[in-house]
Amino acid sequence: MAKMPAEAEAADLDLESEFATANAGVCLRFDIGVEAAGERLDRFLAGRAETQAAALSRTRLKNLIEAGAVTIDGAQVGDAGAKLRAGQRIELLVPPPVDPQPRGEDIPLDIVYEDEHLIVLDKPAGLVVHPAPGHDSGTLVNALIAHCGDALSGIGGVRRPGIVHRLDKDTSGLLVVAKNDRAHHHLAALFADHGRTQAFTRDYLAFVWGVPRDPRGTIEASLARHKTDREKMAISPQGREAVTHWELCETFAGRNGTPVASLIRCSLETGRTHQIRVHLAHLGHPLLGDSLYGSGFKTKAALLSLGAQEKLAGLHRQALHAAALGFAHPVTGADLLFESALPEELRRLHESLAQSA
Repeated sequence: MAKMPAEAEAADLDLESEFATANAGVCLRFDIGVEAAGERLDRFLAGRAETQAAALSRTRLKNLIEAGAVTIDGAQVGDAGAKLRAGQRIELLVPPPVDPQPRGEDIPLDIVYEDEHLIVLDKPAGLVVHPAPGHDSGTLVNALIAHCGDALSGIGGVRRPGIVHRLDKDTSGLLVVAKNDRAHHHLAALFADHGRTQAFTRDYLAFVWGVPRDPRGTIEASLARHKTDREKMAISPQGREAVTHWELCETFAGRNGTPVASLIRCSLETGRTHQIRVHLAHLGHPLLGDSLYGSGFKTKAALLSLGAQEKLAGLHRQALHAAALGFAHPVTGADLLFESALPEELRRLHESLAQSA
């Protein structure tokens, strides 16, 4: 056990650190005194952790908290804004420094199209697009580095080479990656334009709870980071513009013959984080399997047929798939349109829902 310098020891605050192996990082422990009661967790740590380890910014601390690196009285806490109480003990595990340069990893890629300028691939659910806190390896970027070597655009930085746009970890479907800076500039401008002045197709298939009253519509609701839950986005007038066009494709009846779910095609006019998931939940029709935005609809699973209940229980992801992606080639100008069939787990869910209709 390493003894801390005297200046780090304040009244009612017993700080101690335990330096484990190099691979385990540093474990910092803090006993909360009465003077720290009511303080935000991240603010408290930002003021104390630098006395025991390299200075940690509040952003870095928030990332560590959200990644599960902090416990209070032995219980993992994910809220950086949690208010502290006197007598609590905080433990913070500071991981060892991570090489900022991702390494190539032999991860299979489902490549739909590839040339010297870009790659279009079909991402499976469960694959994170680029390294982030808690996901320093095993990402799409690691797979792309192994596949392409140095032939990826550097505009996105060392952690996101070639990445023009993203899909959530548990969303499957089509994604385009730039292999050089020229292609990246053109594709980035295309995605920023979102089809307003250039031909652009970006369609998703979404299985949702309930049935919308209208056959089609547009959701215009700005999005910002949730005020208290940093994993979520929320509707906010102060947020960034977000527009989703949707069309009802199919409805599914439940065990009593009453419509209980729908298949909707969504077309994005903007591409914000979690946009479709938040917009459809705002419409009153959250995605099946979406534990973040549709948790209040869990009991509706009992209305599904037994087969559909089984398929939904085994899904372990939101029922959202990037089904179509179309754009002009950034170098040749050729019109490209790619379509992706539902992956096996969503195809089985679809079949089980349709059998009840």
